[in-house]
Amino acid sequence: MNTVSALDQSSVQSSSQNGRLISLDQFRGYTVLGMLIVNYFGGYQACPQVLKHTHDYCSYADTIMPQFLFAVGFSLRLTVGRQMQAGGSFESYSRVIRRLLGLALVAFVVYNVSPRAANWEQLKEIGFWGAIQEPLKRQWFQTLMHIAVTSLWIVPVIHRPMPIRSAWLIVSAGLHVVLSYLFNFTWCNTDPNAIDGGPLGFLSWSIPALLGTFACDWFVPSKDQQASQIQRGKAIGWGIIMAIFLMVLGYAFSCGTRFYDVAASGADSRILEKIPADPVIPDRARLQAKIETNSLGSWLAEPPFIKPPGRSQRQWNYWMMSQRAGTLSYLTFAAGFSLAVFVLFYFLCDVLSFQLPIFKTFGVNALVAYVLHDLVSNAVQPFFPKDSPMWYAYTGLFLFCLINWLFLRSLQQQKIFLRV
Repeated sequence: MNTVSALDQSSVQSSSQNGRLISLDQFRGYTVLGMLIVNYFGGYQACPQVLKHTHDYCSYADTIMPQFLFAVGFSLRLTVGRQMQAGGSFESYSRVIRRLLGLALVAFVVYNVSPRAANWEQLKEIGFWGAIQEPLKRQWFQTLMHIAVTSLWIVPVIHRPMPIRSAWLIVSAGLHVVLSYLFNFTWCNTDPNAIDGGPLGFLSWSIPALLGTFACDWFVPSKDQQASQIQRGKAIGWGIIMAIFLMVLGYAFSCGTRFYDVAASGADSRILEKIPADPVIPDRARLQAKIETNSLGSWLAEPPFIKPPGRSQRQWNYWMMSQRAGTLSYLTFAAGFSLAVFVLFYFLCDVLSFQLPIFKTFGVNALVAYVLHDLVSNAVQPFFPKDSPMWYAYTGLFLFCLINWLFLRSLQQQKIFLRV
């Protein structure tokens, strides 16, 4: 196909010396390597808790996917936004839509679905919804599909001024809260559980994606400008301020989870329920019980990366940081964290001219790395049981990363890059 993957397009468009940001390539490579580590190692007993997805708080593993969306938003703004500002909007729109539909098609093929029925009669019996419900919640809507759908959602405003994109971000986040209140949060956490927010996850994944477009405006000078020290300093300053603001705001949102402490539930019959009847807006009993609490600490949630108490002490709710449900608190915090990581890469790479070759190798062929890592994992993991001792489990992780790197390094040396 002749379209370019959203995972890779930033390195293509920014190849000119004037507009190139080495930090974006390095940032993407770091994110790909992080994805490989958490996806392969998360199921091992020797794996640290912070590298595992647990769905009720933000671990290091949960910071990886928002960074992909951040890089994608940055790339779209850099490529499509600048082209459309220069004219030819219809051509630019149609080109990016074809690319993203191509990426969605790749996701449909890559994410395998088990047989929906043993025979034709059984397929007729379960019907259309019965056949697609699980793939729609789980297999189809994983990273590549979320990138494609989220990008399609923000394309209409990708070339617009920052206030319009900010309004689009706020409306998207608000829609996600409303739909989660109506049904989506409970649906995502009902068997079969959703992955990464399910089909409506694009609304909250728009937060890091649109933040990436803001970062593009701050860190990439216009064609008639040079990246002066003053401009770089302003960009870093804005980046740090916005990163801190979003991380604090995300944490503030997460404090709503304390309404769902079992002691504040207001009804003994709810104690054993994992998902309460009011997971988004606390009912009157919860509000009253919390208001009567005099301790300031009872209003504060655990900081990100700190595991919260189990469901015997707190019920699951929309305000916890959950990648499974794509909650507002999680993606607001993770967007800020993504920006903070990017600012660090910008300072190291574009200001101090420091870079690591391994990040470039993983970054320039991100789509290949994504497709390849499952194949390599299937080849390596049978020889490394999940209960392996630490030294043996880490040996398997090293071997897994090494094989992926060897493939990608060979393609890089041959200048072979997979574009979708």
